[in-house]
Amino acid sequence: MRQQVLVLYLATSALDANVVGWSEYDGTGSRNPTTGDSDEPPYPNGLAALQDGWRLIQASPLLPPYPGHEYDVSFLKHEFFFEKLVAVAHEGTNR
Repeated sequence: MRQQVLVLYLATSALDANVVGWSEYDGTGSRNPTTGDSDEPPYPNGLAALQDGWRLIQASPLLPPYPGHEYDVSFLKHEFFFEKLVAVAHEGTNR
C-alpha cells in the first residue's frame, strides 16, 4: 500500500466551503510525487473529497486573529489534510 496526500485550503473552516488552494502528493510512483498543475482544484470542497474516498486526517485549529490584525493578509489558515491508501503491484517482489 502507498499513500496519496491531498491538502485542501478552504475559504472557511467548514468542509463544504470552496477550495481556494491545494497541493497533491502521490507516493504510488504512478505519476510525479507532487502534482496539481491545473488551474482547477481537484474538488470544489472538502466534502466532495470525502465522498470520493479520501480520508480526512487533519484540520487546522481555529485561531482568532491578534487584536488589530483582523484584516492582515497571511497564510491560508483553513488547511485540511486528506489521504488515500492505494495498492501498488511490485513486479518481481512479494511486497
